[in-house]
Order: sequence, then C-alpha cells, then structure tokens
Amino acid sequence: MRTEQEMMGLILGVAEADERIRAVSMEGSRANPAIPNDQYQDYDITFYIHDIKPFYNNPEWAIKKFGKPLIMQMPEAMRDPYGDGHFNYMMVYPDGSRLDLSFHPEPYKDDGEPSVTLLDKDNGNGLRPPQPPPNDKIYHITPPSPLFYYSCCNEFWWCLNNVAKGIARDELSYVMNMLNTHVRMELHDMMDWYIGTQHGFNLSTGKDGRFFKRYLSTELYEKYAATYSDSDYNNIWASIDIMCNLFHTLAHTVAKHFSFVYRQNEEDGIREYLRMIRSI
Repeated sequence: MRTEQEMMGLILGVAEADERIRAVSMEGSRANPAIPNDQYQDYDITFYIHDIKPFYNNPEWAIKKFGKPLIMQMPEAMRDPYGDGHFNYMMVYPDGSRLDLSFHPEPYKDDGEPSVTLLDKDNGNGLRPPQPPPNDKIYHITPPSPLFYYSCCNEFWWCLNNVAKGIARDELSYVMNMLNTHVRMELHDMMDWYIGTQHGFNLSTGKDGRFFKRYLSTELYEKYAATYSDSDYNNIWASIDIMCNLFHTLAHTVAKHFSFVYRQNEEDGIREYLRMIRSI
C-alpha cells in the first residue's frame, strides 16, 4: 500500500500540473483531528474547477492520471445522469489505496464537516476561501430532548414485536433487517446519549458507533457485542434478551441524568408479547 506521502504527492502533482484545477481540499477522516490515522483511511479529495464538463463522466481521465483501479464507482453517472453540477470518482487500487475524488465547480460552502486546504492557486480569492482549522463538532453527540428520548424508547420496544413475528413466521431476512436496522438504530442512539452522560457531549462515537468500544466499560461493550447473532433462531432470541436488558440499563441512566421519566409500562408490555410469541 502506498504511503500517505506518495498518495498526496500524486494528488497534488496532478492538481499543480493542470491550470483548470484551482484548489484542492481534503475531507473525511484524514481531515478530522479526532480520528487517529491508519493505513485503511480513504483519501477524500475535492478538486475545485470552473468548468465541470472536461471532468464529468470521464473515467479515462481519472485512469490516465491516477492509474487503473480494481474497481471504480461514479455515483452521479449511476443514479443522477443529469447531475447537480458535481462529479465524483471513487477508486480502489491494486495496492489497497482508495481515492474518492470529487469535482466542484462552485465556491466551497462550509457545512461543518472537517476540511483542510491542500492547494489554493488563487490565494483565497477563488473557489476555496480561507478556512479555520478543522474540528469534529458537527459529529458530536447531541443531548436528547424529552420527545427524542421517549420516541427512541417507544420505537425500540415497538419494533421488537415485528422481530418476534418474523421469527414465528420463519422470515429470517425480515428478522435480521428489522433487528439490525430499525431496532439497533434506536439502541445506538441510546448508547450515544449514555456515553454523553458519562464522558460529556463534546465527543463523537464515530460513524455507526465505530468508537463505542473506546467509551463503554468492558462489561457494557461485551454485552453490546453479544447483541449480534448468527442465523439460529435460538441464538437470535438470546441476543434479543441481551439487547433488551442493555437498552433498559442505558435508558434508565439517561433518564436519571436528564430527569426524564422512563416508561416502564412500554417495556413490560413488549416483553410480555415476546414471551407469548416465543411460547407458541
């Protein structure tokens, strides 16, 4: 796998040699000071140009400049052939490096995502105005309002009735999707809020909770890991029991911290329903 120095040299070399490319920025995890660097991080790069046409849906250009990838994805060409003025080449190379290269024909607008200027041929007077040092505040955990807290609890317990019915009907794909998409999403929200009560809300647990292990106790993280199951229904039921107990613990802690009232009747009701379905 190429080193960061080699990849950055290639990227900036292409940009410096082409007058049409006026500025270069880097986004994503490599621009986020809160995320440690490792060899698996993508290079999320933006080239700022005035005219998108020479670079739009032109994979030959990308291959000529950056090499032939193992696989390439062009999201705009796949789903939005008329485009919104941008274009993106996502490329994985034989050495394992990945480059996500976007072309933007209009001035940069700060949406809070960490972003670093790598090259600016117009000295801040063009498509890439001066930017403050990057931070990850946009990803920090947001404390819940009472409505969001109650909605999270209700949705978690409610969706479990669908999981139970799916098991009873032997609909494995439905069970797994409902459990690991809808129910788990609410568990993740509650885990975020719990972590906020323990460590403060000026932090991020990362995309899809990738840093849960960093902030949870060993005991809680082991319980969380046990909520993932194989396709055996007995094991799925066991993972549901663990998930319910974990959610109960987290939700009570969050409720106490914010002086919310935990609606135990909702939990009691769905647990009774789960017992009923399981006994049939």
